[in-house]
Amino acid sequence: MKILVTGAAGFIASNLIPRLLQRSDHVIGVDNFFLGKRAYVHKHPNFEFHEFDLLDLEALTALVTQAKPDRVWHLAANSDISYGTKYTDFDLKGGTLVTYNVLEAMRHAGISEIVFSSSGAVYGEPAIMPTPENYGPIFPISLYAASKAACEALITAFAHNYDIRCWIYRFGNIVGPNPTHGVIHDFVLRLREERTKLVVLGDGSQAKPYVYVEDCLDGMEFGIANARERVNCFNLAVEDQTTVREITDWTIEAMGIDRASIDVQYGDSPRGWRGDVPYVKLDTRRMTALGWTPRLSSAESVRRTIRDTVEQFRNGPLS
Repeated sequence: MKILVTGAAGFIASNLIPRLLQRSDHVIGVDNFFLGKRAYVHKHPNFEFHEFDLLDLEALTALVTQAKPDRVWHLAANSDISYGTKYTDFDLKGGTLVTYNVLEAMRHAGISEIVFSSSGAVYGEPAIMPTPENYGPIFPISLYAASKAACEALITAFAHNYDIRCWIYRFGNIVGPNPTHGVIHDFVLRLREERTKLVVLGDGSQAKPYVYVEDCLDGMEFGIANARERVNCFNLAVEDQTTVREITDWTIEAMGIDRASIDVQYGDSPRGWRGDVPYVKLDTRRMTALGWTPRLSSAESVRRTIRDTVEQFRNGPLS
């Protein structure tokens, strides 16, 4: 197959692309390096990379029309939720408008399949937990989540009007190699610089399901192969949750720091920042009924990722 991957230098895409190349797919990647890292761009005869901003509809349409991919994996987004509170149009542009551009380029080129990375954040702070896919009405509490909800709506509208099949995945927190941000990434880098103090956003009680990235990709590909409606929407998560206090302690341990020697300073609220949903639990029964279950629990995913990240950033952050 020929696959277009947006956000190709980002976390999830940099783990996806090697598996696509291993099965001899031809992959076209696009990234503007806002969060993506040049070190994560693959060099392979079947991979071509294009550096430009997806807000450039003309460039994107030209690429899609010329490449004629069989499927688009739309993974580009601002996944740093707190960043969007500082620049209020950032998620609108980098999420919603970019998604419109991807869909419009697909329409012009006659491309009929899109895989989209959404988020459990679209539910806001739901009254029902675990939260199922049909929960509503949804009231996002971050600009990031509002953008994801808008993207989902655009995708389903294009799907029904232009004969596009879509797979929308509402993730828990995805962790693993090649992070660009996030609690584990941030803790490891902070503790490399300062081994006697760690400031934690929130009171540490935040509890979310953490999914190892290989499990995430296995689940997405399983859904593509086994769910063939015009619109396919799934929560993709694990059943258990991990707290920030657990992540803090496990990271300190993995860094080889004596817990008694470090001053960990927690906040006084479970919310790490405005727009942060402190407690997330997603209903995964639809994926289970489809026949897929993750191999690693949340705790196992977090512990493995901490080890991966400590080793990957042993000599400092990648660029």
